Amino acid sequence: MNQVKTSSFNLDLFEQPKAKAAKEEPPLPELPSLDELRRMFDIYNEQYFEGKLPRATITYSGKMMVAGGYYPAKKEIRISEKYHHIFPEEVFDTLKHEMIHMIHFKHDTAFREMAARIGASVRATEHPALRKAPKYIYICPGCFVEYPRHKKLRMASCGKCSKGAFDPRYKLVIKPRPKKGVIRLPLPVQP
Repeated sequence: MNQVKTSSFNLDLFEQPKAKAAKEEPPLPELPSLDELRRMFDIYNEQYFEGKLPRATITYSGKMMVAGGYYPAKKEIRISEKYHHIFPEEVFDTLKHEMIHMIHFKHDTAFREMAARIGASVRATEHPALRKAPKYIYICPGCFVEYPRHKKLRMASCGKCSKGAFDPRYKLVIKPRPKKGVIRLPLPVQP
């Protein structure tokens, strides 16, 4: 007698097909250790500042959206991890920049001259991932131009409509947030 081989499999109704592996993101670049940053601080201090800068605490910040910052009250230089994971080649440039801030607090002429002399940048590179969404969006009641802002404005009018001086007819108003399914536009100004 001929036997027919049959294959059987058990189908479990609760078994889910294996999901395709998610695209793996490339690993974040490794940033210099705090010891390396302290060592570079000492080297830059001797090389560019004649060893006159006081010793500062150097830390990484996981929250900062800018390249770095100097906090004189704490004598601390903070280096942004978020920024430098995008621009790892700028870590030591940021360190030099913040060291200049230990002498010159503002980005004034003296700051820019020293930055040019030691090869430090004055401004950090911008990147869309480092921008915060605006907290407020103001709108001109005359031309409907939107002005995104992070802080509340008190007395501001549209630069296009008010022609340089404050004009109450074009006072910027906070754009109302639409309710679900409703789009609202401010009414035009009556002359």
